[in-house]
Amino acid sequence: MKVLYAEDEMQLSVAVSEILKMEGFEVTSVYDGAQAWEALQNDYYDAVILDIMMPVMDGIEVLRKMRENENYTAVLMLTAKATVDDRITGLTTGADDYLGKPFAMKELVARLNSLVRRSNSYRHATPTLEIANIVLDTSSGELKSDKGSLRLNNTEAELLGYFIKNPGVFYTAEEVNQLLWNGSESADKAELYIFYLKNKLIQIRSDAVVVVDGNRYSLGVKAS
Repeated sequence: MKVLYAEDEMQLSVAVSEILKMEGFEVTSVYDGAQAWEALQNDYYDAVILDIMMPVMDGIEVLRKMRENENYTAVLMLTAKATVDDRITGLTTGADDYLGKPFAMKELVARLNSLVRRSNSYRHATPTLEIANIVLDTSSGELKSDKGSLRLNNTEAELLGYFIKNPGVFYTAEEVNQLLWNGSESADKAELYIFYLKNKLIQIRSDAVVVVDGNRYSLGVKAS
């Protein structure tokens, strides 16, 4: 598995890179956002680890450029400022997951393996899924309605795909975590993604809507 690791703290970069290599990853290390963007234009990677706070070009800007140029490689963001705003900025820009610094190497490896596994399995599923007036392209994450379109990150697309296949079925956030991600995330993070998805369906004026019933969630269709 090829991983691009962008981290400006040299000692941390060396230590993490060596451990990832011992875990079987092929690691390309870069030390600022500009180097990361150049590497992404010249090679393919199974996953990208981006530190948010980097010189020249920060991790958010690298991620934004990736998505604008239709590069949907799974991205794990690292942030030393584990605030809600940092997480929301990364996730809304198109990150697939985030991890606060300092982190345990076992957790980084587990999250990286989970991201790649989920991304690969989902993108080899049914190419398109439809309900009401929306179509989800699972290969690109593009979500279209007859009134607009946008792109979902890998996790959002996986979540919507599951809801499309099970319309009208209500799930708690914890059940979503268990069913989609084998409990590797958290109920809070699952709930966060559900509300992101709810807002994005509103943005494209979808006739399919996230229905909230207390602490349970489902995908429904507006009455005509």
